[in-house]
Amino acid sequence: MDNFIVSARKYRPSTFSTVVGQQSITNTLKNAIKTNHLAQAFLFCGSRGVGKTTCARILAKTINCSNRTEQIEACNECDSCQSFNAGNSLNIYELDAASNNSVDDIRNLTDQVRFAPQIGSHKVYIIDEVHMLSKAAFNAFLKTLEEPPKHAIFILATTEKHKIIPTILSRCQIFDFHRIGVDDIAEHLNGIAKKEGIEAEEEALHMIAEKADGALRDALSIFDQLVSFSGKKLSYEAVIENLNILDYDYYFRCTNHFLNQDLSACLLLFNEVLKKGFDGHLFINGIASHMRNLLVCQDEKTLPLLEVGKNVQAKYREQALTCEVSFLKQALEVCRKCDIEYRNSKNQRLLVELSLMQIASIGEAVAEKKKPRIKSPEELAPSAKTVDEQKSNSENTNTSISEEKIEPEAPLQKPAIEKEVKEEEPKVADRQEVEPNAPTTEHQSTKDKASKAEKLAKLKAQRAKTSSLSINKLTKEQEEKAEQAKKEAYSSDLREAFSKEEFLATWKTLAEKIKKKNDEGNSIIYAAMTAHELNIDIESGKIHLLLDNKSQLEEMGVRLADIHEYLRKKLKNGLIELSFEVIKNQKQRKAFTPEEKFNKLAEENPALIQLKREFDLDIF
Repeated sequence: MDNFIVSARKYRPSTFSTVVGQQSITNTLKNAIKTNHLAQAFLFCGSRGVGKTTCARILAKTINCSNRTEQIEACNECDSCQSFNAGNSLNIYELDAASNNSVDDIRNLTDQVRFAPQIGSHKVYIIDEVHMLSKAAFNAFLKTLEEPPKHAIFILATTEKHKIIPTILSRCQIFDFHRIGVDDIAEHLNGIAKKEGIEAEEEALHMIAEKADGALRDALSIFDQLVSFSGKKLSYEAVIENLNILDYDYYFRCTNHFLNQDLSACLLLFNEVLKKGFDGHLFINGIASHMRNLLVCQDEKTLPLLEVGKNVQAKYREQALTCEVSFLKQALEVCRKCDIEYRNSKNQRLLVELSLMQIASIGEAVAEKKKPRIKSPEELAPSAKTVDEQKSNSENTNTSISEEKIEPEAPLQKPAIEKEVKEEEPKVADRQEVEPNAPTTEHQSTKDKASKAEKLAKLKAQRAKTSSLSINKLTKEQEEKAEQAKKEAYSSDLREAFSKEEFLATWKTLAEKIKKKNDEGNSIIYAAMTAHELNIDIESGKIHLLLDNKSQLEEMGVRLADIHEYLRKKLKNGLIELSFEVIKNQKQRKAFTPEEKFNKLAEENPALIQLKREFDLDIF
């Protein structure tokens, strides 16, 4: 029986063209070989299974090939290539730094570097997992790495670039290998399946590629495992069953339940997922990924970000048409919070169920917004005010001020002049209609037209004047009525007695409230309220305040009504009345000069004069 070789070794790339997903790096290395611009030290870094060691071997093989192709690939026919393929090349040395990380191992390596190659032009030293070297080994390797012989090339490979000391990094040409895309891995697996005679579904290969998380070696290992499980026919169902992966169908069904606001169906679906042995954390993260994919499908520009098979991609596009962007964003936010709180939750199942109900409620809120609002019969029936306004607008189309501002309590009485206007206007119109073809002279027709225009202008002026007078009168009456009602509200009901201490406490509280509002007017009012003592008459409620300047007088005048309202409500007395005046002939304080300050201090302490004389001090 033939020995089985895993796919990761059997189909390991042997040329630059067969490397998967690292075209930019392979092109750079090929150009360096072509132009003979090879560095003396390379550092290949990246995650596992992305081709670091493979590219290092291909580079070492291609450098020593004596018959390279036009595409800068090894010929696999010369002695150097054949010895490399057989695994007994004397020009290529591989060192595993994970098990050979001491100073002695590095010293043995540097001793070998001095000898020139017997076949080929270069000796290539590949050190894998170089970050495992000790600090002493790194220091011993520095000098050789900086100034190696012309025939020596070092290729270092690592998965943890941050653990390598900066002095090593500065001596290497660094290549960062990125994770391999899902499509690239799926395509590579499809080629291997055809070579092995295996029928593999496209969705199954995409699922393997997603599970590999950007590592081709992991994808090949999973592929071998699934082929051993299912035989020569690899289906999507076999993949999700063997890898214990939750099917896409669960997320599509759950999203439909969200959109239908079916809470019970969401909870039953989650219970079904738990019975199959899946974790609630995995399920909520799967929903988050599903919502993200639906959000990606909303715009054609972002469709390349959807890394799934063609059939699943069609399902995503179909369901994305039924979802709104606002719903998807809010659902993602709920899933994010659940993901953060899951580990610290004592009842994790309840947390996931609450999150599912919240997402379903989002769909219900969106549906409520779409429903048209049905007006009540009271809203549909026109109010009396609306009818009056329509009538007044139809009758007085030339009036500049509409009657919408007039309150129904005091309806506007139409004057007698307006009746005369309405009576006379039809007469003019009737005369024009009755005698349209009466024979008149040209002079008489011109005269009639002028008289008609003059009469219409007088009637319009009378109408506007009457309407304006009535509205102004009404507005004045309304203002007087409101002012009288305000006075009665304060004076009739609010007449409780208060003490001087209570008034001062209320006054201080008001001043502090005004101070908190940081603007120029409030600061002036605060200064006016706290500068001088108040003259308070408790019995009559008269309060007199002295002010320093006219700006305080203006600001207090503007805010007087608000101050009155606050004091009357707080002290429950509508008789409180505040008055104020500016202090006349107020002397302005001038700043003391340095001499005046010294003289003032010397009056209290004469020793200062003696101190000034003894030390010959000057006053500044």
